Amino acid sequence: MNKVYGFMVLVAMVFWVGLVSEAVPSDASLTDQQKKEVVYKMYDDYKRDFPGVREISPKKAMKEMANGKIVFVDTRKPSEMAVSMLPGAISQAEFLKDPRKYGDKRIVAYCTISYRSGIFAREMAEKGIEIYNLRGGLLAWVLEGGKVYDAKGETKRINVYGKEWDYPPEGYESVYLGFFEKHF
Repeated sequence: MNKVYGFMVLVAMVFWVGLVSEAVPSDASLTDQQKKEVVYKMYDDYKRDFPGVREISPKKAMKEMANGKIVFVDTRKPSEMAVSMLPGAISQAEFLKDPRKYGDKRIVAYCTISYRSGIFAREMAEKGIEIYNLRGGLLAWVLEGGKVYDAKGETKRINVYGKEWDYPPEGYESVYLGFFEKHF
């Protein structure tokens, strides 16, 4: 019985260390320009999984947003969206209720780095609904000078999903998903 208890304690400790390691910050020695280069490189690698999806740069999306010609669709989990979202963004679930409602605007999906949104855009294209993917996602957006918002207004917090994507600009706080939020 003691061996079983000891093994369970060891497993619990390893599990706990795995949870705690999620809060390790990225290399703070990188400049925002270097972070931007890392983010775009990661995105370029990821887009191999959705090669036919059209994309839009954060700068171009900001211009279209200023003209009221764009709708952002956030493909992240509600817990991520609660931390911060792009201006006026709607959830994927809201969009899917009636995609035709947004037919007069350019639909732009995003997530942390725009991998999940790229997959979503690919799936929508297969159904005849054109959605652009935000190149580099939320990270590229803030690295290019875009603002993000939570329920209280503008925020300097950004959910980076995990340490692999922890490249927010100087002055932003990284927020990680907990183990259960990320995996379940």
